[in-house]
Amino acid sequence: MLKTPPAVFAVEKEYQIMVQTTAPCLVFARVRGEEYFDDSNGILRSLQDIHRVQVPMEELDEAKEYTLCVRPLIERKPYFTTTEPLREYRFSFRPVPNENVRAYHISDAHNDILGPVAAAKAFGHIDLLILNGDVIDHSGDPSKFDNVYEICAQLTGGQIPVIFSRGNHDMRGNFAEKFADYTPSAQGKTYYSFRLGGIWGLLLDCGEDKPDSHDAYGHTICCHAFRRRQTRFLKEIIKNAQDEYLAPGVHTRMVISHNPFTEILESPFDIEQDLYDEWTALLREHVKPHLILCGHMHALEVRLPGHEKDHHGQPCPVVIGADPRQEGYAGCGLVLGKEKIDTVFTDSTGAAFGQARLEK
Repeated sequence: MLKTPPAVFAVEKEYQIMVQTTAPCLVFARVRGEEYFDDSNGILRSLQDIHRVQVPMEELDEAKEYTLCVRPLIERKPYFTTTEPLREYRFSFRPVPNENVRAYHISDAHNDILGPVAAAKAFGHIDLLILNGDVIDHSGDPSKFDNVYEICAQLTGGQIPVIFSRGNHDMRGNFAEKFADYTPSAQGKTYYSFRLGGIWGLLLDCGEDKPDSHDAYGHTICCHAFRRRQTRFLKEIIKNAQDEYLAPGVHTRMVISHNPFTEILESPFDIEQDLYDEWTALLREHVKPHLILCGHMHALEVRLPGHEKDHHGQPCPVVIGADPRQEGYAGCGLVLGKEKIDTVFTDSTGAAFGQARLEK
């Protein structure tokens, strides 16, 4: 019934356990005797082949295991629906440690599975997987999402948390408007904060990379208004700082964005300069992140504040950590410690290079 093992996504203060199934069924999870259902206002879902169960972080972190319960559906009827016996799948779970968290960053896989998985395995043991946009090449076909869950399956086995961010290619195609149905989201939003151990993170979603009026989009996007909503969201985060990035126990503050909004690109990609100036100023003056983690550029670089492309007043180091090469793939491994962040690039041949240490 399970197409792959589930993926355990971190969203705000909960885990969203998401799993693909091969036939209509009803799904819930059991954690320490409590049952959490994939439901719509009390009605168990069966129409989609992907299911989402939301569990409070503290519950799963303490339990360190969960049971995914699947009831195959024979026929759903107004009365006397028929089902098969319940099937149960048990998974152990490892919450991220309090320090020296080993994370691997994958972006711009563009449907490649073997390359990113091999690059991540070259980094070794991980406590956290970060998927930062354009894992697929477009959202024109729901089967594309299989690639997201296959990477999660091979690198996490449903046993460690995953952070997921949307990229610009993800916004293209017939199923782009349903993207949040197939991936983690905060009440349908693709931007949110999260907390994992001593790590506080903020996902910002730049949307598309060209003006809304660009012919390529055919009048199908409204990303400017979408970004303005995130400006308001960022100001709310700052108002609630004591429950967010200034909460007790936070030692690492990071921002994850597919697109490196801290720099100005060449036309037609030189968009939203005033808005991105405001984002950068709010982060620099209030949040003071230790790291901004990006993809999009198909490059492997650590950019310190004041570099030649830093036109917005970059608030901290920016790591561009994904290179989908013609032959193979390279991503970025991170060790997130209380006093420092170590980064290293690894590729699908097993090579490791470009090590850097970022002092906090």
